Amino acid sequence: MNQKKYQLEIISSLADISASDWNSLVPADAGPFLSYEFLSALERCGCVGGNTGWQVAHLILKSSNATGLIGAMPLYLKQHSYGEFVFDWSWAQAYEQHGLQYYPKALCAIPFTPVQGPRLLCAKGLDYQSIYDALLSSLKQIVTQNELSSVHILFPEQSEIKSLIEQGFMLRDSVQFHWENQGYQDFEQFLAVLNMKRRKNIRRERAMVEAENISFLHITGPDSTDADWKFFYRCYENTYLEHQSSPYLTEGFFLELAHTMPENLHLIIASKNSQRVASSLLVVDKVNAKAYGRYWGAMESINCLHFETAYYQAIEYCIREDIQTFEGGAQGEHKMARGFLPKTIHSAHWISDPQFSNAIKHFLEREHQGMAAYVDELSEHSPLKSSTVTL
Repeated sequence: MNQKKYQLEIISSLADISASDWNSLVPADAGPFLSYEFLSALERCGCVGGNTGWQVAHLILKSSNATGLIGAMPLYLKQHSYGEFVFDWSWAQAYEQHGLQYYPKALCAIPFTPVQGPRLLCAKGLDYQSIYDALLSSLKQIVTQNELSSVHILFPEQSEIKSLIEQGFMLRDSVQFHWENQGYQDFEQFLAVLNMKRRKNIRRERAMVEAENISFLHITGPDSTDADWKFFYRCYENTYLEHQSSPYLTEGFFLELAHTMPENLHLIIASKNSQRVASSLLVVDKVNAKAYGRYWGAMESINCLHFETAYYQAIEYCIREDIQTFEGGAQGEHKMARGFLPKTIHSAHWISDPQFSNAIKHFLEREHQGMAAYVDELSEHSPLKSSTVTL
């Protein structure tokens, strides 16, 4: 690729370009999180930028002889490692012990969203390999010229892995837990494929919630009201506060999504004796028949209400709507007891310092072996009957 024909820019806000320009690069099957609407809402509502430690620095690639964008990457300069779900605190500590600065680092990711998807965007009809190479090589130059420690690309699409490896990125494994729809007609049919211990446990948990006179209301995004979202946010915020933490996302962010991309949202609200007490949110990708259990919260502590609101009600929704995959968020071996199975996904890392890069390379090789053994161990505790194990 002739670099002189192309111009790379760093923009400090998606407001610097149009929604149509950005969305024209996003594949139709990329899911909702990479959309201009989702990413720009994070910026406008103060979830990133300002003093959050997420400095917006998106890369965009233009052609000298054509209008519009031909490539892009969602990019942030990070002053910490919160909200990423790939943990590199030990790497930062090692830098500090050697008198070096790990932060700021460059991060290509969807903030606060551990979901696999495209990270290297290319205009339709172009040589995507050349665009990928131009974006990655330019990104490494930016990191080197600005004396940044590293660049991290979280949960890229499998089709991007080859380009990342060729550009010297090192892969790191992560394990998530996903529920897969095997054409179930109802929740009982799903329970039938679980082993007896898991089946009995789920029925016991659901019975405990039912005994509390809990009812559930499912509200699609287009049918939701601002009052619904304000209640959801109270629950979401309260759960963070109970853990002596502060929420990453603002009330305004959810209200904006409800107006800009309602078709991708589904609220589940729990009420006790007609009084609302808890809520969870699904982000729905209808193109790929996927649902993502992103956020949950409660105003009252009720035994097993989390499992019912965030998992079992969501599974019933997926069965009704013919959703094939339900991702319940990062981590959580407890999800296996609720019918979720482990899935290995990757992140990619490029370290500018050769000595640290070599040390991290050896660390990742050892970690890879450990993660493989971990997944093998998980498979021995599958919630499925032995005849239906698909790991």
